[in-house]
Amino acid sequence: MKAIEIASFGPPDVLRLTDRADPVVGAGDVLIRVAASGINRPDVLQRAGKYPPPAGASDIPGLEVAGVIVGGDAQAMQVAGFQTGDRVCALVTGGGYAELCVAPVGQCLPVPQGLSDVQAASLPETFFTVWSNVVDRAALRSGETLLVHGGTSGIGVAAIQLAKALGASVIATAGSADKCAACVALGADHAINYKTQDFQTEVLRLTQNRGVDVVLDMVAGAYIAKEVQCLAEDGRIVIIAVQGGVHSEFNAGLVLRKRLTITGSTLRARAVAFKQAIAQACLQHVWPLLESGRIKPVVYRVFAAVDGNHPSGSGAAEAHALMESNQHVGKIILTWR
Repeated sequence: MKAIEIASFGPPDVLRLTDRADPVVGAGDVLIRVAASGINRPDVLQRAGKYPPPAGASDIPGLEVAGVIVGGDAQAMQVAGFQTGDRVCALVTGGGYAELCVAPVGQCLPVPQGLSDVQAASLPETFFTVWSNVVDRAALRSGETLLVHGGTSGIGVAAIQLAKALGASVIATAGSADKCAACVALGADHAINYKTQDFQTEVLRLTQNRGVDVVLDMVAGAYIAKEVQCLAEDGRIVIIAVQGGVHSEFNAGLVLRKRLTITGSTLRARAVAFKQAIAQACLQHVWPLLESGRIKPVVYRVFAAVDGNHPSGSGAAEAHALMESNQHVGKIILTWR
């Protein structure tokens, strides 16, 4: 099969199109002929040597795919209600940048009705992450207010739409006036340009000094201190990335007085059973919203995985460069056919 490998750790141009042996399907797995692969920030970190894959995972990057089941564990497929030829999207621990990808059957979901493979490939990593952290861990409820950092990222556009569908109010941060407008167009009640405004001051102004109930934080670092200041009583911070650094100083007294919760999680190395539970929750609660159009996939740009116009033979390097530029709104996708 064709696949995109990390030839050495470094900038985007270390990504190379290569030939690899077809992956081996194990118990509980399906084999997917990949039509489209989602690009995610962890892929960029892995390419830079800052996020190694878990033990036993493929060294090929890529955490989400969409395509057609072409084989697998027949008994596991029958139990899950899948069969050869079904269109699915899946969350994987690696190996997504390839023509063929193995996925645990429990981490596969049917492509929502009416969606293309490109749109479907934009869903698993983002909606699994948002559901697990915003709904399960932070327990966002209808009537509460969510603060989303990076509102135009893949995670951000998913979080804004899902929170609104659940009846919450949303404040998003973004790095330009155009991106703030995009957040509002997606349903955010307010958007804050973090480059020209202090988000702590703005959040307190917008909430009449009450603060927000939940913060979805992919920055950490110095942001934590500000978030503690602008959380309401019984507020929750959930950290899903540390782009601003791993060290934070904050007013612990406010955590006590306001009864705050600071939590976080990573998803990639969690057990299949844990991810399967998230998949079933998404199938029950998120997939109907996608099929009804209340939530829409946001795909910013599509690159060809096999592209003779690029020195590496693939558009993957250009896709990674775009992600690192932070110019995109929503998801970046690779296509294999």
